[in-house]
Amino acid sequence: MSADHASVVPSVTPPLWLLAELTYRCPLQCSYCSNPIDFHRYSQELDTQAWCDVLRQGRNLGAAQLGFSGGEPLIRKDLEVLVEEARRLGFYTNLITSGVGLDVKRVNALSAAGLDHIQISLQAADPDLASALAGSKKAHANKLAMARAVKDAGYPMVLNVVIHRQNIDQIGDIIALCDQLGADEVELANCQYYGWAFLNRRQLMPTRDQLKRAEDETRRWREHLQARGRDMTLHFVVPDYYEKQPKPCMGGWGSIFMTVAPDGAVLPCHSARDLPMDFPTVNDLALHDIWYQSDAFNRFRGTDWMPKRCQQCDQHSLDFGGCRCQAYLLTGDMTETDPVCELSPHHAELEVMVEEAQIITILEGGAIPRNTHTAKTQTANKDTKSS
Repeated sequence: MSADHASVVPSVTPPLWLLAELTYRCPLQCSYCSNPIDFHRYSQELDTQAWCDVLRQGRNLGAAQLGFSGGEPLIRKDLEVLVEEARRLGFYTNLITSGVGLDVKRVNALSAAGLDHIQISLQAADPDLASALAGSKKAHANKLAMARAVKDAGYPMVLNVVIHRQNIDQIGDIIALCDQLGADEVELANCQYYGWAFLNRRQLMPTRDQLKRAEDETRRWREHLQARGRDMTLHFVVPDYYEKQPKPCMGGWGSIFMTVAPDGAVLPCHSARDLPMDFPTVNDLALHDIWYQSDAFNRFRGTDWMPKRCQQCDQHSLDFGGCRCQAYLLTGDMTETDPVCELSPHHAELEVMVEEAQIITILEGGAIPRNTHTAKTQTANKDTKSS
């Protein structure tokens, strides 16, 4: 059955967002990366023609917004070709990048191809800390230069900073740096614990005092910016573990969002590979069939799958039981209530983990960097334990 002519299931609406994870390759080694721990196992990437077919199918399916991410999407030499095809199809396109591999020539080439939006990540304000977190001595300076180049090319300057224990006390300096760069929008995204971030969570979780100081500092900066008439939006995203109600992850499983991984696997979110499930690939099925008919996308749609305690809650149609990846990582059962929910039978265990973060100092040896060597080591250790 083709992607263009398969019958539509009336109860399921089309996706709005398509995330194209073009590659898991990345020159940086961020310990909070959301890519799967065993990313080295997915070295076979879709080629240019296959990606163009994915984009066409996604647009025919109804997706309007397209994100190019990774790994580092700039590693793909065909990125401009894919951007041009996305523009032809009518997508609104966003490049999510570390900025490594970007230069003025490529910024202009991407603009000419029709790219609508570029988001660059920063690690810290202090160059030494930024270098340590990224595992690169050159990345920080290049990020700053490329942020300026992006704005010079006519794009809004949108910066993303993952906030965690090791940089949260610099948040005032981080905001000041973004202000100096002329940023239009800054996302201060407290780390969410999936992939490598889950592996390193004890190293990354801030204390409650750190979190409160960071919120207060962000509030002061908002007031300061407003008083100056400076139009720079600050988004402060609180980490899930410190909440009492779960978020409606991705707007609900299989509701508005789909990810196509580098090897063609189709996922309801970019972290779903953490789950003990088989996901279909674009090599075997059309996106239309995957979205509407696959077991993977229908598994947690709606509310019928929920534990009885969730179905009886007046929030069940708002939070959809929370995040399935988080539930699995923290309880070992992907059908459980997200432990962030204060009504979850596992919420107390999460609270213990949070309280431990109040007294744990940075562990000896530091966080485990995300690279091929550590990926193979961590995967081998996991395989040994499970055998």
